[in-house]
Amino acid sequence: MKTKIFLFISLFLSINASVWAQQNKTIKLWSNNIPGSISNYSYKEKIGKGYRISKVSEPTLSAYKPSKEKANGTSVVICPGGGYAILAFDHEGYKIANWLNELGITAFILKYRLPSDTIMQNKSIGPLQDAQKAMRLVRRNAKKWNLDPNKIGIMGFSAGGHLASTLSTHYNEKVYSTKDSTSARPDFSILIYPVISMKENITHQGSKNNLLGENSTDDLVKYFSNELMVTKNTPPAFLVHAIDDKAVPIENSIHYLLSLKKFKIPAELHLYQKGGHGFGMNPSKNTESSWIKACELWLKMNNFL
Repeated sequence: MKTKIFLFISLFLSINASVWAQQNKTIKLWSNNIPGSISNYSYKEKIGKGYRISKVSEPTLSAYKPSKEKANGTSVVICPGGGYAILAFDHEGYKIANWLNELGITAFILKYRLPSDTIMQNKSIGPLQDAQKAMRLVRRNAKKWNLDPNKIGIMGFSAGGHLASTLSTHYNEKVYSTKDSTSARPDFSILIYPVISMKENITHQGSKNNLLGENSTDDLVKYFSNELMVTKNTPPAFLVHAIDDKAVPIENSIHYLLSLKKFKIPAELHLYQKGGHGFGMNPSKNTESSWIKACELWLKMNNFL
């Protein structure tokens, strides 16, 4: 009897592993040398409690596919947050990918390099290099992967929201040498309690210090204050923030919204009375968890679903 149970469990796990392999795939972002990288064999990736990843030196893109019955061709690259110090891969990565799959969206979780002088010649552009590469990779393979090349979004949480808004405003910047003419511009962005600005009294100081250093120049601060970098070509955005967020002030989202409004770019901001920071998709008795349905409706309204 025990032998039969063991064989059944083994077969079950084998089948599930096979389905998982077919549905999901993780690929290295850079097939050859990573631009501007510094070799450091002592710099080892770590996975902490709650699947918080630190010391990323080998960026990857993990694909999560919806069922064939639900798939609609839209895709989203997800940038987990963590103050540019860690990546909160569980509640701002895997759980988000599963939700997007339910909407028929193909999700790609970006494990981007975290700024570090020990592995980067210029740590301020390292994450942006990875984000641009990820967007080009998805768009270049869109037809092969049954995706619409004109419905590829970027989604970010907290510092991941800064990276998502940086890509949205700096997608055309030449931060690495490439012969690939594929556009790195997202077609839309979803920014959840995002860091947008590097300005004093508005920014999240930890994210700023990690990305720019403690003695950053005024020019660098301006360059990465994405509310100042919006143009008529910046993609539409859906933003979420809690008023009682003590880590990332709501002014980050408000200023970005006003910049988008100035250029008449479609945008929507949902401010919630409570929620604090980092609530993700956690269920709540309060209203902040309603952003999930609001985001779905916004995607439909803008023909991304």
